[in-house]
Amino acid sequence: MKTLSRTDLDRTLNNGADPLYLLLGRERYLRGVAAQAIADTALSRTLLREFNESSFSLLTDSVQSAIAAAEQLPMMSDRRVVRIRDFAKLRDAEEEVLSKYLGNPAPSTCVIFIADDLDKRKKATKALLDNCTVVDFSPLKDAEAKAWVGKRLKELKTTADDKVLTEIIRLVGTDVQTLYTELDKLSSAAVDTGRITLDLVDELIGRSRELSNFELGDHLMARNRKRALETLHRLLDDGAEPVMLLGLIASNYHRLALGKYLRSRGGPQEVFRNVSLPPFRRDSYISLLQRSDETKIARGIQLTAAADLAIKTSQATPRLQLEMLVCELAS
Repeated sequence: MKTLSRTDLDRTLNNGADPLYLLLGRERYLRGVAAQAIADTALSRTLLREFNESSFSLLTDSVQSAIAAAEQLPMMSDRRVVRIRDFAKLRDAEEEVLSKYLGNPAPSTCVIFIADDLDKRKKATKALLDNCTVVDFSPLKDAEAKAWVGKRLKELKTTADDKVLTEIIRLVGTDVQTLYTELDKLSSAAVDTGRITLDLVDELIGRSRELSNFELGDHLMARNRKRALETLHRLLDDGAEPVMLLGLIASNYHRLALGKYLRSRGGPQEVFRNVSLPPFRRDSYISLLQRSDETKIARGIQLTAAADLAIKTSQATPRLQLEMLVCELAS
């Protein structure tokens, strides 16, 4: 197994693309950029790219069709590229087909396997790790995300000091797709000065996201399915990652469980000594605690845990799992 970092991959592509790649990890934006870079390298000498590039999801496509495409000769080209994703639920016979190809890949095809994570118990997992060039796309650490933000702002011809960069990471997190969306929004708003300030970050990201997050939780507890879905879709369209929103929903229910316990023992002051909330949300939070019962809160925690497991095991898409969760919680 040859394992590369993201920067190592860029360097090795100068010598051409390998026949088998496994892009592994939940940093999907950079993973997508890498897949495109590999494909561009492999197909750099063809004028008929659309005839030599295919993508397969094994949730809807068969393993046999994906392997048949990989074994097909390129059309008026030195190479062809096949991307394969969603292979966590393969049956034994399908694993055999995949493993057989991995042991003897077509030299004229570059196959790019893409996954958030892998089930180490599967035979196909061992074959992938043994035969592919593996590139790690684990979520970025704060320092890495801050460096990426600085680089992106240079591309946007926009400046921001270190405190601003830190605040952006604190509010947005380290998911690069979400950062990309938010930086474009901030840069457009700062077009006159070319400089992003803390006030601008607070106005465009902090307050709007905080209010939307609380709004989603309120609609769920009120069992207002229509408004909850509308708020969810607004957050998703604004660039929020489904996994991040799932964590938000889970934290709301855990915070309710903690608040319920603390209120029964020390009243509101005891609650706010342990539960961090902005002042303008405190009255509505106490009202919500009064309307909530332990059974509903426990059910919410259980449902979010089940949705988290379903996302991690690639059962449907994260967005669909989140929509299903919201419908269940608001029912």
